[in-house]
Amino acid sequence: MSGPTAVIVGLDGSDTSWDAFWWACGETKRLAGRAVAVLVSPAADSAVVAASASFAAASAYGSIAQVTSELAEELRQKACRYALDHGIDLTFVHARGDPAHELLRVAEAEHADLIVVGSSTKARHHVAGSLGRRLIGRRRAPIIVVVP
Repeated sequence: MSGPTAVIVGLDGSDTSWDAFWWACGETKRLAGRAVAVLVSPAADSAVVAASASFAAASAYGSIAQVTSELAEELRQKACRYALDHGIDLTFVHARGDPAHELLRVAEAEHADLIVVGSSTKARHHVAGSLGRRLIGRRRAPIIVVVP
């Protein structure tokens, strides 16, 4: 017996990720499912910091980790507030690493029926490939790329 439909949505605070979040919440509600908002931060390269004898490098790393944690908390609060106001069952996950890998990992762990991401507005993604394209190439389940 499976649980309610799980919709995974990538959320990084960009306008396009909020568009994806709002679309995913609407789909979650329509399907009477549950949403999982996932923020993926860059992996902390503690080996670089540990190898550095520079206090400034360690201090900068601490600042980056603090800013990342603060952003995650801000996004979690905003997303959870929206979900509560709209009657949506939402879980927030803060992962670290490659966004495509982490979204797929969370999707597998949550037995996701759908992954939703916003379209990329970065020019380099037209050459290197966007998150949506990377996900489509690695997953055989529905991927929705929300275009504003």
